[in-house]
Amino acid sequence: MTADGPRGMFGVRGSGDTSGYGRLQPPVASVDTAVRPYGSYFDAVVDRLAAVLDTGDAAVPFEDAVERAVIFRDELTLHLSREHVPAVARALRDDEELRFELCTGASGVHYPDQVGRELRAVYHLVSITHGRRLRLEVAVPDADPHTPSLCAVYPTNDWHEREVYDFFGIVFDGHPALTRIEMPDDWVGHPQRKDYPLGGIPIEYKGARVAPPNERRSYN
Repeated sequence: MTADGPRGMFGVRGSGDTSGYGRLQPPVASVDTAVRPYGSYFDAVVDRLAAVLDTGDAAVPFEDAVERAVIFRDELTLHLSREHVPAVARALRDDEELRFELCTGASGVHYPDQVGRELRAVYHLVSITHGRRLRLEVAVPDADPHTPSLCAVYPTNDWHEREVYDFFGIVFDGHPALTRIEMPDDWVGHPQRKDYPLGGIPIEYKGARVAPPNERRSYN
């Protein structure tokens, strides 16, 4: 700690950043909504999903369930409205022409500048039958960070959704046991959010005490 505030590990002063990197931010690529034809197997997947949703038991209009499709680095992501996430996941899992049997996990993302869509839950699906991959993404506002759990559709998401809740604060409604999985139960905040403060928290590891970053030596 110095007269002008916390100093980072590498001598950074006055920025509030105790990580030592001076708030350097890499550019974020702008990803636009894809237009038809998508190419690869993407058109077939989207067309079949639309047909199943429009005619299935849930009778969910495709336009209501899927907000947009994005293709980036040869990967397809479907951005979903949160109320229809379970219906879309069931259609992708159960239909014979889709058969995305496996969800390899859920992850979280935080975009603090996107007001009303600050938090994202992302699911990574694999069709072992057809050798295809697909990503589902759902945005929720920081003021109401709720989205339906997919544990009933893909039970492997149990621990993954708990981790996203723990680190990002997204609440998965219907999860069988939504508790922290990495941080202590009484931990305050969600450490992987971009607005989470850096430094200032001492850590104990197997009896050894590690000082918070703003109290460590500088490397000037």
